[in-house]
Amino acid sequence: MNKAPEKFSNEEIIDLRTYLKVIARTKWKVLSFAIVITLLSIMISLTLIPKYTATATLLIEAEAAKAVSFEEIYGLDTNQKEYYLTQFEVMKSDSVAREVIKKLHLDSYDDFIGKPSVMGEAKSYIKNVFPFLNKNEERYLSAEEIAERDMLILLSVFKSKLSISPIRKTQLVNISFESSNPKLAALVANTVGEVYIDNQMRAKMGITQQASNWLNSRLSQLRIQLDGSEERLQDFREDQHLIDIEGIAGLVTQELEQISAQLIEARNEKNKLESINRVITEYGNNNLELLGSMPEITSHNVIQNVKRDVVTVERKLSELSEVYGPKHPKIISASAELVTVKNNLNKQIKDLITGIEKELNRVTRTVNALENDLSNIRARYQDITRKETQYNQLKREVETNRNIFNTFLSRSKETEVTSDFTSAAARFTDRAYAPSIPSKPNKKLIVILTFVASFIFAIVMSFIFDALNDTVKTKPDVESKLAQRMLGLIPQVKIPKKSVLPMHAYLDETYRRFAESVRTFRTSLLLTQLDKQHKIIAVTSTAPGEGKTTTSSNLAISLAQMGKVLLIDGDLRKPTIAKRFEIPVYHPGLTNLIVGTEELSECVHIDEKSGVVIMPSGQIPSNPLELLSNIKFAQLIEHLKSQYDHIIIDTPPTQAVSDALVIAQSADSVIYVVKSDVTRIKPIKAGLERLFEVKAHVAGVVLNQVDMNKSNDEHSYGYYDYHDYSKKPEPENT
Repeated sequence: MNKAPEKFSNEEIIDLRTYLKVIARTKWKVLSFAIVITLLSIMISLTLIPKYTATATLLIEAEAAKAVSFEEIYGLDTNQKEYYLTQFEVMKSDSVAREVIKKLHLDSYDDFIGKPSVMGEAKSYIKNVFPFLNKNEERYLSAEEIAERDMLILLSVFKSKLSISPIRKTQLVNISFESSNPKLAALVANTVGEVYIDNQMRAKMGITQQASNWLNSRLSQLRIQLDGSEERLQDFREDQHLIDIEGIAGLVTQELEQISAQLIEARNEKNKLESINRVITEYGNNNLELLGSMPEITSHNVIQNVKRDVVTVERKLSELSEVYGPKHPKIISASAELVTVKNNLNKQIKDLITGIEKELNRVTRTVNALENDLSNIRARYQDITRKETQYNQLKREVETNRNIFNTFLSRSKETEVTSDFTSAAARFTDRAYAPSIPSKPNKKLIVILTFVASFIFAIVMSFIFDALNDTVKTKPDVESKLAQRMLGLIPQVKIPKKSVLPMHAYLDETYRRFAESVRTFRTSLLLTQLDKQHKIIAVTSTAPGEGKTTTSSNLAISLAQMGKVLLIDGDLRKPTIAKRFEIPVYHPGLTNLIVGTEELSECVHIDEKSGVVIMPSGQIPSNPLELLSNIKFAQLIEHLKSQYDHIIIDTPPTQAVSDALVIAQSADSVIYVVKSDVTRIKPIKAGLERLFEVKAHVAGVVLNQVDMNKSNDEHSYGYYDYHDYSKKPEPENT
């Protein structure tokens, strides 16, 4: 679970080291480029004209519409953001700039004399060469137009040097001006502030005078409107005979409420009587017994009293009946009394019914009268309401006109009082002074930034060139870009100009680093052949001049230290091995052996110094490819395989001819030699693909002529300089 992060971290470290290696290889170029550019910047900066910047500070006062008190005049209103932004723009306006230019006669200063550009000079030259092009243009320009054109140029230069910068969260603003003349810079900055203050004061005075005139004219109109509205109100009062409209409306409202209450009460009573009358009509006027049981009847006080008398007499008769007989005088008297009481009850019921009818008629007349009164009062109330509405409208008009008139009258009086006073829109808190130190150019900063920028630029370009350099330089390049095993790395050997590396450099103490690299290459090759014996080894490259002959020869010399080795010059087109080993040109070799004109013993040469058996190419044939494709070549290799421990064949380049492909089919392994930082990856891959197409076994790649001074790769075998493994150990003392 923890392996993935470790792998990721390692990859990051490797990438970083790759970039560091690029920087290390190009450090002197980068530093030289940065120094040259820095020196140029120093020379240029010395020619630059110093510029001085003077700054004046203004306090923008709050805009005061009225001069009522000193606090209002001097007060600062931080809520008027738009007001201050407007003032800042006014300072930068053309009107202020024009006045400053004219006041100070800036057109006479060198800073404002326009220097012609390259395009301008070219245009003037063309016009001088072809004067007819300029006639129409100059013909219609009046003096005013020419002056305006010159002023526009001055304005452009002036604004480019002027800077208005407000200070955040304050009412302060800095007015800065840049010039090669420090006194002029201070003068212009102060003048801009003064012109702005003067212009604002003149503008305020003009506005105040205009406001006063307008207020006076407006007051006369408002007075006429007020008088007219007051007359209309008074006329309405007289026409309607109104003294107190609000009091009349209140009385009518009170009367309306009273009659409404009376009407409600009368209607309730009428409804009650009508209900009783309907029952009476239903029962009939003569049905006294049923009528007497009505709650409306029985609840009457007279009826209740009579009924109590009836109950009393009935109780008395009942008591007497228990004692006396029906013919007893007391019984007869009580019975007569009961009849009398009941007749009285019936009489009272009849009288009550008659009274209810009369009361109903009376209440009905009362309700009708109250409804008529209510209707009349409502009509009166509506009329009064309409009059009150009209009255209030006229009254509001009068009040509105009076308020407007009073407001304008008050403002007019204030304007008259304060017309001769105008507060300044701004004031100086700090005036500009002539600076003693130029603001720019900052020559030290320019030089430092130039050095840093050029240094970074050089590093970036080094990365770009390294990325565009499509060559093989290190072991990671071989493994990642070519997907091949790295067999060895042969360093570049310093040799005199127009000379070649000695073929016996492996045995020379002078070339110990080279010998150790060949020895390491040999070891790597033998380790790749542990699983299968590879005796026949072909050495090839992409193009001529990559060191395949030197590599094959020194590989043969190193293997000869361990066994019997045969070195064959398989390049039948441009053979070099015989010449390098100082073998006569006429010596028979591979060609003679394949054709069969010579014996094996005559076609080989033994190098006494190294012990390597060398078979030169022999006579150069006219058809090398057909000769190598002959079955006799394969038979020859198979025959030689039994006589030698290793057979090294130096072959032509893969991209030049196809000879190497034919030889590779008879070889057990193929060694591909690549010249470091020279051969491009694309042709290398093409050569390897051609070998793979003929099913050749490519043992790996040998990176040749590596500049060890430029390489800081861990795979560059840099330890060859510190440890001499080519020396024989000293014998022990016995």
